[in-house]
Amino acid sequence: MTPAVTVRGLLDARPESVGLSIELLAGAGGLHRQITSPYIQKTGLALAGFHEYLQAGRILLFGESEVRFLESLDAASRREALAKCFTADLPCLLVTGGAEIVPEVLVEGERANVPILRTPVPTAAAIGKLTAVLEDRLAHREIIHGVLIDILGLGVLIVGESGIGKSECALDLVVRGHRLVADDTVEVRRRSESIVIGACPELTRHHMEVRGLGLINIRDLFGVASTRSSKRIELVVQLDRWDAGREYDRLGLDEASYDLMGLKVPLIRMPVATGRNLAILVEVAARNQLLRMRGSNAARELVARLDASLAPAAPDARDALDAPDARDAHDAPAEDEELA
Repeated sequence: MTPAVTVRGLLDARPESVGLSIELLAGAGGLHRQITSPYIQKTGLALAGFHEYLQAGRILLFGESEVRFLESLDAASRREALAKCFTADLPCLLVTGGAEIVPEVLVEGERANVPILRTPVPTAAAIGKLTAVLEDRLAHREIIHGVLIDILGLGVLIVGESGIGKSECALDLVVRGHRLVADDTVEVRRRSESIVIGACPELTRHHMEVRGLGLINIRDLFGVASTRSSKRIELVVQLDRWDAGREYDRLGLDEASYDLMGLKVPLIRMPVATGRNLAILVEVAARNQLLRMRGSNAARELVARLDASLAPAAPDARDALDAPDARDAHDAPAEDEELA
């Protein structure tokens, strides 16, 4: 199913969340129309008769040039041009810059049930703000069973089978000063080619389920600084039950990845056993990942030093020892001893 946002949903959003104020001028009967693309179309050619280039599901924007072009036409030509524009399956028409528009725009919008909107924000800023909002709202979403924690600014997704201790580990991390994003249910959306954002559904936000304690409100217990609404996922920690017959990575040279909505995210498999402090281990894993992102890899640096120490002597050094002057200098003390 293609994600969509209705025009009513865009109007009902808080101005601070959208970044611009929008007023409805006409076409209230079309508020159910759906916006299916985050890209705004601003094609003045549609008013000149090339309306076939308009694309369905995309907001049509009129800036100063389009408004001035309409003003240059007579009333009959305006109605004809606008009627052809509104035959396309447009979600709405947005006029930017707070410009006053000719009455035919409102009349044809009402007739075609196309919402006519206006914002005082200039064209370039309006396109940027709307595109950012729509990219976020129209992003494909998935629900993952796990816990998302913000550890030192790094989004860490903890996954594993039910009952393995994900929530207890997250609670211990919150006590250590880190921030909870989501427990048990993580809503994941891909924002671009390299960014995956995790968030908590509104219904369960700030809450955590701990066996033996039940549901607790992290924000009420530890304060507003202990939670956040969303975070980019940059590391996945998978908790596995300890298996004595399994071979675990002991050097950290293997670079595994976790497929998250088609994006490869660094993965660490963490064995769970009695006596292991998972919270500290996950925190250290996050710190180590931050170092790797800055180009520092402790395991590879150690292996490089070992390889350098075990490497044979350089050819130049051997040639220096075999040189005639070096042999004469080496043999000179022996000749002195024979003379003595």
